[in-house]
Amino acid sequence: MTIKKWEPDDFELETNTVWSFPQRGNWATHDAKYRGNWSPYVPRNLLLRYTQEGDTVLDQFCGGGTTLVEAKLLNRNIIGIDINPLSIQRCMEKTEFDYPNAGNVDIRLGNARHLDDITSESIDFICTHPPYADIIHYSDAIAGDMSLLSVKDFLSAMSDVAEESFRVLRKGKFCAVLMGDTRKKGHVVPMSFEVMKIFENAGFKTKEIIIKEQHNCKATGFWKTNSVKYNFLLLAHEYLFVFTK
Repeated sequence: MTIKKWEPDDFELETNTVWSFPQRGNWATHDAKYRGNWSPYVPRNLLLRYTQEGDTVLDQFCGGGTTLVEAKLLNRNIIGIDINPLSIQRCMEKTEFDYPNAGNVDIRLGNARHLDDITSESIDFICTHPPYADIIHYSDAIAGDMSLLSVKDFLSAMSDVAEESFRVLRKGKFCAVLMGDTRKKGHVVPMSFEVMKIFENAGFKTKEIIIKEQHNCKATGFWKTNSVKYNFLLLAHEYLFVFTK
């Protein structure tokens, strides 16, 4: 793979609580082929604001590898964990490039609910984008795949994720989690704020609530028609929570 550019054009660090990135990001090995992956502008902003070069970062839902690529480019050492072997393979391919002063990438098959091989208080920053319950299925039947769970079971599983996140993070450090909501029978199910409460119950304090605009849900065709017909608004934002320990 020939990489034509290594960083975004005209990048500026975000300074308010509403983030909007219409461009998916076309530098390094980034692409939008992995369904549901977040824009690399998100982890780039988070890593630059909440970490230093040489810090150890954790993404326990590493999925398409976006966070791993950004951490490597920004000279942060990162541990990427995913329960899906296909994700692990993709992450390895995405981070297989040479770059000056690059961070170390450690990719592991594992379960975000049980970070048994990570020592307590050894992580400087958690930067992760979990699935949103069963909105997008990332496997057919992998045991422990949280993208196969109902909202109720997903939130129960997130309690384990939050507790493990609190355990492995160093005191005074930050944990960033992107989470969206869903809709059942015409009514919004505020999963995001349920997840926020779960992390607070695990011991975290909420430092920031960032609204991230979604650009892949244009009101056209089928959904536009149904939005009017059945009187509901299309969910066009997610919440990015930044917690402190």
